[in-house]
Amino acid sequence: MIDETSGSHVHLHTQETMRSDIDAHTAAPLELTGFASRLVDRGLKGLGVAEQVDAFCRDLFDTGFRASRFNMSIGTLHPRHGAQSYVWRPDGIATELHPRRRNAEEDEAYQRSPIHHLRTTGDSALRRRLDVVHPDDFPILVDLREEGMTDYAATLVRFSEASEGEPRVDKVRAAFDRPDPLQGIFFSCATDDPSGFNDEHLHQVNDLLPFLALGVKSRSTFDVAQTLLETYLGPDAGSRVLTGEIDRNSVRNIQAVIWLCDLRGFSRTASRVTQDELIELLDVYLEVMARPVLNNRGQILKFMGDGFLATFDLAKRSREAVCADAVNAAEQLLDTLPALNSQRRASSKTTLDLGVAIHIGEVLYGNIGTRERLDFTVVGSAVNEVSRMEGLCRPLGRNVLVSRTVAEAAAASRRKLLSLGVHALRGIREPQELFTIADA
Repeated sequence: MIDETSGSHVHLHTQETMRSDIDAHTAAPLELTGFASRLVDRGLKGLGVAEQVDAFCRDLFDTGFRASRFNMSIGTLHPRHGAQSYVWRPDGIATELHPRRRNAEEDEAYQRSPIHHLRTTGDSALRRRLDVVHPDDFPILVDLREEGMTDYAATLVRFSEASEGEPRVDKVRAAFDRPDPLQGIFFSCATDDPSGFNDEHLHQVNDLLPFLALGVKSRSTFDVAQTLLETYLGPDAGSRVLTGEIDRNSVRNIQAVIWLCDLRGFSRTASRVTQDELIELLDVYLEVMARPVLNNRGQILKFMGDGFLATFDLAKRSREAVCADAVNAAEQLLDTLPALNSQRRASSKTTLDLGVAIHIGEVLYGNIGTRERLDFTVVGSAVNEVSRMEGLCRPLGRNVLVSRTVAEAAAASRRKLLSLGVHALRGIREPQELFTIADA
């Protein structure tokens, strides 16, 4: 039952449960010699988090630690996920990964979880006997009890911690004053053994968790850096920066298909809608514009206000295949845009048009900028040309303009393209023959 004064659980033991608890209490200690050094070694080797968790849980189980389910959770910096949970069961093939998405439903579930409780109260551990009382403070405990679990234990190893002498409330305040995006590791285990966990065994496992936390944090910090670089620079550029291309001399010549697009009428619209409407407008249209590029092996290098610059790399694939991908992406965008605008008009929302230019050529790819602030991007005459091409979309009344070099290379997509004749490009010596998507 629940002690209404303290809010803690009062255990009502039957004689059989008491006898089981005595047996569990007197069990021999776990043989954990070498565990700590193996945990550190895995972290130094940079093993993946799932691999580290899998090895730790399996080793514990093999020593006789009576757990039927393990969970390790850690925060992350990801545009879609706020945390990652790794669940291990003795009968499972591998550790299961469960990302916690950044949405209202999962945020509400997190607010009612043991991990949120420990992070906000300053407590470091939580224990519940599930076969003695019916837990209703955390929904996960109800689920575990229905699975037949009898005992649950959880521990939070913080990465940012106040001094031991500070009161609990000061520790909690310190955690907010010095935020760590990873926030520490949360580790829990549950058992269906009738006698529950042995207290000494739990103490032994808890003593090992800082070593697990160190290895997991080491790898997770790298994973977060990789995610951030891919999010802000793109997969290829992010990988190059992460592997050491971080000075102004890290520039190379590459052949690439260049894609430049922006929204028409955005500046005028921005002056007459609210801030919330403006952000919603940008997010919706940029998502629609970007998805065909990403789905056709393109890389977005940078967003520039109401548009973006993207490349399709020719390093590992044929010129014909890459140009065909770029044309296919443009065609898919034109298929999607009318439906989006129709839905928005039906909801009395602002609609916009767009322009896309696709060109191919040699560019300088790498770090450009000052000693203190660099931009990983592409520069060169081909970039200037595609910018001038995009500026002709409105005068020519077309959403998509494709250069002759791309049209000739994209043999498989050539029938989709219609010539618009030769046009002068501002600041470019030679006029260019431009194409568009037929029947667009």
